[in-house]
Amino acid sequence: MQLQIKYFGLIAEVTNCGEETFEFSKSQVSELLEELYVKYPSLRQKDFKVAQNHEIVSNESNITNPEIALLPPFSGG
Repeated sequence: MQLQIKYFGLIAEVTNCGEETFEFSKSQVSELLEELYVKYPSLRQKDFKVAQNHEIVSNESNITNPEIALLPPFSGG
């Protein structure tokens, strides 16, 4: 499956791009993250959340949508 991964804030700085198409053959968010950590080793030290369908998901979630977002911590007000 081809995923469209969007990176925001500090995560975009680490990956040096705002979004990319990523070929992925597994099913869980944790498996995707492991592949991204291989591609972007410094990503492992960053704090971020993963979202799909505009909702934060856990690392144990199955990927059900081809659009994934990596979101750095943010503060509200």
